[in-house]
Amino acid sequence: MIESSLSDSSCSQEIDRILALLDTLSYWVDEIPPLQTPQRFGNLAFRTWGSRLEERSDELLSKLLGEKFASASPYLKPYLLTSFGSFLRMDYGTGHESSFAIFLLCLTLIRLVKPEPDEERHLVLSVFVRYLQLCWKLQDVYKLEPAGSHGVWGLDDYTFLGYIFGSGQLRDQTDITVASVLNPPLPQSNLYFMSIMRIHQVKHGPFYEHSSQLHSIAVGVPNWGKVHNGLFKMYEAEVLGKRVVVQHLPLGGLMEWDTHVDQRHAPSMSRDAAATADTRAPWARPR
Repeated sequence: MIESSLSDSSCSQEIDRILALLDTLSYWVDEIPPLQTPQRFGNLAFRTWGSRLEERSDELLSKLLGEKFASASPYLKPYLLTSFGSFLRMDYGTGHESSFAIFLLCLTLIRLVKPEPDEERHLVLSVFVRYLQLCWKLQDVYKLEPAGSHGVWGLDDYTFLGYIFGSGQLRDQTDITVASVLNPPLPQSNLYFMSIMRIHQVKHGPFYEHSSQLHSIAVGVPNWGKVHNGLFKMYEAEVLGKRVVVQHLPLGGLMEWDTHVDQRHAPSMSRDAAATADTRAPWARPR
């Protein structure tokens, strides 16, 4: 697994406690099996799992935060509860993934996790990987529907950040080319490859048909640095810039919504132009 790349440096107690929290949530999936229902998407047992999370979230956060950081629990709880999907719609998407990213950010803001390179590396290569594995388990067991999927024209039906982190892992080397992702099976050595192999597990048929955006990146982008930069722009436009995605993020307290836009940096465009502006990453635009 990808965590082996960090075997030369041990996790801090704080990272271990985050991993323990995620492991507890994974055990709950084993304890709450799916119901025998005919629905293609959305097994009702996911609501039972979600109810347990809501009932025990205070206990989980208490173990994670300890007495020193206990006062932050009310501000962290909403992000934790929205990190694994919608218990009402029984779906999961990039908005829920973003909520977990904010949860980790808040743990850093309150200094439970120190803003140091080794700790931040563990947040991605240990914690975020464990989170992805839990979410994949939830999707498989409870048949969660993709939330707001763009279908074949989207980057991925469920997730995005793994591709940003994974391309970041690869950007400073030249031995592994961008086009190498077209030759599975891929080693589980970085988050980009892990995410690609996850697609091959759940989708069938030619890669260029069911994952056209990722195929376009593989054949059209010369290096991982450009992939990384392009994905950042795409995430800002297609995830953070979409009201339908961010409207569910609970902001306030540790993470406030800044309504004051610096007009010196704000784009100058008419209402019509704003409605038709091409916000896709450079490599995703038609030539």
